[in-house]
Amino acid sequence: MTQIEIEEVNSCESLPLLSLNHVSLLCRSVWDSMRFYEEVLGFVLIKRPSSFNFNGAWLYNYGIGIHLIESPATEDFELRPINPKDNHISFQCTDVGLVKRKLQEMGMRYVTAVVEDDGIKVDQVFFHDPDGYMIELCNCENIPIIPVSSCAFKPRGSNFSKAPTSCGFMETLMMESLSLDMMNFSF
Repeated sequence: MTQIEIEEVNSCESLPLLSLNHVSLLCRSVWDSMRFYEEVLGFVLIKRPSSFNFNGAWLYNYGIGIHLIESPATEDFELRPINPKDNHISFQCTDVGLVKRKLQEMGMRYVTAVVEDDGIKVDQVFFHDPDGYMIELCNCENIPIIPVSSCAFKPRGSNFSKAPTSCGFMETLMMESLSLDMMNFSF
C-alpha cells in the first residue's frame, strides 16, 4: 500500500495552534465573578496551581476555561450601556428564549440582536458580567462556517475586494471535512 504525504507550502506559516484554551479576566471580586460564571453560565470551579501568589480562580465548561484574577483596582464599569459591538465572549446556546426568561428572572439587563444572511437568522443576547465584560449567548450554529476562499461568489463590498475566489487543495479538503462533520451531526 502506498502512503501519500501531503505538505502544504505556505510563504507565511501559522503557529501550531489547537484550540482556544481559556480567557483570563481581571475582576474586582473573585467571589462575585466566580458565582456569576457558575450560577449564570454553568461553569465549574477547577483546581488552580498552588504556585500562584495572587487571588484568583479557574473555571471550566464547554471546552473552555475562564481564569479570574483579582484586581481590586479594576475600573468600575458603572452600568454603561450594553453594546453588541464591544469586545465580548460568545457562547452558543440551545434556546435563546429560555436564556432571556432566565436573565429576566435574575433581574439582569440585556439587549438582543438578530443577524441574518440569506434567510438564515441568528438570535443574540448580550449582557455584562459583574465587572462589565460583555457576554453573548446565541444560536450561532445556524450560520455555517465557510472560509471566504472557498466561496464561489463574487465578494460584495470593498472589504473583500482582494479575497480569493478559487479553492486550493487545503480549502477543498477543509470544506469536505466540514461537510462530513455536519452530516454526522444531523443524524
